[in-house]
Amino acid sequence: MTDTPALGVPDLGRVNMQTLRDALAHGWRDFKTAPLFGLFFASVYILGGLLMFWVTQITGQTYWLIFAAIGFPLIGPFAAVGLYEVSRRLEAGLPLQWASILGVVMYQRNRQLPWLCAIIIIIFLFWFFIAHMIFALFLGLSTMTNVSTSYEIYLTPNGLMMLAFGTAVGGAFALLIYAITVVALPLLLDREIDFVTAMITSFNVVMENPVPMLLWALIIALMTFAAMIPAFLGLFVILPLLGHATWHLYRSLVI
Repeated sequence: MTDTPALGVPDLGRVNMQTLRDALAHGWRDFKTAPLFGLFFASVYILGGLLMFWVTQITGQTYWLIFAAIGFPLIGPFAAVGLYEVSRRLEAGLPLQWASILGVVMYQRNRQLPWLCAIIIIIFLFWFFIAHMIFALFLGLSTMTNVSTSYEIYLTPNGLMMLAFGTAVGGAFALLIYAITVVALPLLLDREIDFVTAMITSFNVVMENPVPMLLWALIIALMTFAAMIPAFLGLFVILPLLGHATWHLYRSLVI
């Protein structure tokens, strides 16, 4: 970053439905202004999803796709950080330089943003551990079958319960990640603050504005999963839109 970030947590206001509409409108404007950056970061995210699919295919463990699909959106913040930086620079009138934007995390290696990213990774890996336990709990004693090809096992009572329980647990993980990062990531990019305070601040914003912030989470989830259906291609538009919009949602909170 070429400018010195301000210190501490800024005074934050409230979120309402108009805030969400404005954030989406500004996000779309930024994407149209700098589409190459949005397409680049979306490509990284999409390649990550395709790599995950390829690994499960060559290892013959396609049943992991269920858990990966639930947990995959958790890694979205990594791509979003670059988009936040694009929007920050557009807002501040700074030049859009590839080296500066791509190195946004590296440039902050002595700050707090990498620590929050590390926590996201840890939670994501812990989700896979829990998912394995859920699979073993519900299907571990089932008649031996190849779950990679015998998909009817998921239509058994145990299989359906596993899907329901796994989805609920995965949703809880996703909600936790959302609550501690939706404001924290852009806040850490914008201000000089420790990552624990940033997570607490983000969590408090969600708790103080439950209806609009949960609606924002629902918008992110529905748009992301819908965009993933056509071979992840919809993410070329949805990911940049949501990334830029989240930055503007944060900026609208700053008084």
